[in-house]
Amino acid sequence: MKKITSVAMFALLVATSAGAQTVYDAAKLTDKDLNGTARFVGMGGAMGALGGDISTIGTNPAGIGIYRSNDVMGTISFSTIGTESTYGANTVNSDRNRFTFDNVGFVFSSKIGNTTPLRYVNFGFNYHRSKSLNKNMSMEGLINEGPDNALLSQVNQMTNQANNTTAELSGNDAFNDGSVGWLSALGWQGYLIDKDGNDFVSYLPYGPDAKFHSKESGGVDQYDFNVAFNFSDRLYLGFTIGAYDVNYRKYSIYDEDYGNGEGYNLQSWNNITGSGFDFKLGAILRPFAELPLRIGLAIHTPTFYKLTLDTSARLESDVFLNGGSTTTPVDIDTYEALNNRDMSRDFDLRTPWKYNLSLGYTIGTNLAFGAEYEYQDYSTMKFRDPDYGSSWFDHENGTVKDMTKGVSTFRVGAEYKVIPEFAFRLGYNYISAAFKDDAYKNLAYNSINTDTDFANAASTNNYTIGVGYRGQVFYTDLAYQYSTYKEDFYAFDELYLNSTKVTNTKSQVLLTLGMRF
Repeated sequence: MKKITSVAMFALLVATSAGAQTVYDAAKLTDKDLNGTARFVGMGGAMGALGGDISTIGTNPAGIGIYRSNDVMGTISFSTIGTESTYGANTVNSDRNRFTFDNVGFVFSSKIGNTTPLRYVNFGFNYHRSKSLNKNMSMEGLINEGPDNALLSQVNQMTNQANNTTAELSGNDAFNDGSVGWLSALGWQGYLIDKDGNDFVSYLPYGPDAKFHSKESGGVDQYDFNVAFNFSDRLYLGFTIGAYDVNYRKYSIYDEDYGNGEGYNLQSWNNITGSGFDFKLGAILRPFAELPLRIGLAIHTPTFYKLTLDTSARLESDVFLNGGSTTTPVDIDTYEALNNRDMSRDFDLRTPWKYNLSLGYTIGTNLAFGAEYEYQDYSTMKFRDPDYGSSWFDHENGTVKDMTKGVSTFRVGAEYKVIPEFAFRLGYNYISAAFKDDAYKNLAYNSINTDTDFANAASTNNYTIGVGYRGQVFYTDLAYQYSTYKEDFYAFDELYLNSTKVTNTKSQVLLTLGMRF
């Protein structure tokens, strides 16, 4: 076994610590869906100041202070997720259907008295799926040419990465060398890039006919533990500790066909797992005793994640070798190159602070209105190495600042009780875009990421409707949510590449069953 000096070992650790995470991974784990009880969803989630629903435990913790009785509930849902992508004249549709268990929780309400300022102390727990990452995506078409008839291809990205390293790209050791990007090693070993003097160049006989498909699954589960206080039925305070469990999987395959029997495909497998925690503080104030107006304020700390990325890739290439006339199949599998294991990298992620302002107003006992504004600055997301801090992720953290911006969320909702037992609800959400228009997946020169695809999403619109029945003890709520947003998708990073226009939709039906006593 070769001896490695301490200096060399330190250099290797520095090189291998980064190059695995991207701003698009961070954004996926920062986003949250409109999800929870059917009542909460039916009102568009605009219940931060109204309170009295278990789902407010994750938006304004003071909402649990509104309770005056115990509550136990659970929610199931059925979702249809649709993706329509158009590149040139080619349109591809991908759909997924899923049943999920979205929420279970309880509130224990303890009355202190009527004469003291402190009227109630309430405790709550709630589980819900805060982010679903289930999605299928496909596109295909002839890749357009750049200026001066330059051919555009993922191979160019492999070549650029190769020109930023002096390390050896051949052999299995390249995939365990922290100074080598996996794209460059796969391109070199698959004969997709060549040497011209001291420079690497792309092997591109013709403009490629491209096909892409990805399947994403999993998500983020959220567990909230809450204590809330009711002071004189005028001031409500709440505190929530949130725990998060992450399990995200992605498989993608990208294929380029040069139309003369040559081409290649690149498959990538990624799995991000881990856990995190945050803290949430909230308050609801009734400033005027004679007016049924409520003002809510909440602040959420960043979520502090400890995560692990496991990844592998496989490239199958079939090109003319050395100017010959016969193609020779080449198969490079990083899993086999690393002795039948994935590459594993640990990293920490800190999401942005979140600020929430809400208003609630009731008219008699029949009508309630809610409105909320929420803000997060995505450019403050930060990666850290578990042992050596954020400076080891200067490239990735610089990319976060360059590619993302502040996100504003607006929520409005209303509930009307036709009779005391039966309610009708409407809601709407608007969520602004997190990525700048010119954002791209800026992989580090030594990145082990081989899924080069990325998408810049525009604003999201959620429309909700719901009904509810309240008995003496048991209750049930039903809600329907329709979500839609558009995005510009790119299979790889190329300045002059036309985007694939994508429309994403989600239809979700939620059913909540509960009991108050």
